[in-house]
Amino acid sequence: MFQEVIHTVKAPYRDDMHIVGYRFGKGDKAACIVGPTRGNEIQQLYICSQLIKELTRLEKTGAILNNNEILVIPTLNQFSINIEKRFWAMDKSDINRMFPGDELGETTERIAAGVFKAVQGYNYGIQFASFHTPGEFIPHVRMMETGHQSNSLAVLFGLPYVLTKKPHPFDTGTLNYCWQMNGTNAFSVYTPATSTIDEKSARQAVSSVLRFLTRMGIIKYNCHSGYIASIVDEETLMPIKTDVSGIYRPLKRPGDEVKFGDTLAEVVDPIEGEVISQIIAPSDGIIFFAHSKPLVIQNCIVYKLIRRLHE
Repeated sequence: MFQEVIHTVKAPYRDDMHIVGYRFGKGDKAACIVGPTRGNEIQQLYICSQLIKELTRLEKTGAILNNNEILVIPTLNQFSINIEKRFWAMDKSDINRMFPGDELGETTERIAAGVFKAVQGYNYGIQFASFHTPGEFIPHVRMMETGHQSNSLAVLFGLPYVLTKKPHPFDTGTLNYCWQMNGTNAFSVYTPATSTIDEKSARQAVSSVLRFLTRMGIIKYNCHSGYIASIVDEETLMPIKTDVSGIYRPLKRPGDEVKFGDTLAEVVDPIEGEVISQIIAPSDGIIFFAHSKPLVIQNCIVYKLIRRLHE
């Protein structure tokens, strides 16, 4: 393992922020793995730490195959992690909306430019990301339909689902999108937790990346074959919304199978304590996404449902 500073952000009143990368192996740029760009992505940071630990062990045993280099950047935003803020503390901008960056731009644009310069040219790019809406997912690989994506490669992670989506205008500033448009096969890996640590899904995420690197001939690693992934288009997910505001009491979690008419959650009056609404399953299916905050507002999306395939 070789540790190096990828990019430095000068700070006028405190220590400079150094974005550090860890290189494993030598040779062609095989795979680049990037951790959190946001300050509340603690699960993603933890996954990267466990991946670095495992790759260090594999390198010592000669399990990184010849002529392959792996770069891991565990975080791009330790400033925000330190003060428990999701976005860049000074202007609340999102680093993962600033790619490919601007060396003469604002701070987060300069960070994106410095990092993107370092991560270009790799055959495969993997990012541990979180969703803009707070909640939990079934573990999955997410890809944008840029015309350069490969569903067959995404399936090789062995996670339960591969989610594809058509990019919106704000997606064009993400690392995933810019990677794809510059010749890298890019994948975003999602697990249920963000600001808390979920050990089970963290281990699953680490195994999925090691499984993928093994199947790509980059490392030698023995693991079970994982899932035969189902490919889901994001537009086919059924959103389920609340009809009132209040305290949210979920009854189902991601991965749960539900039937039409099942009670998925309740909304409680925050003052009088009575149940004022029940969220009912509009279809048979599997819960893919679940809202996780204790409060909801009217028309808030609290679940996304994978409808039964025969419907």
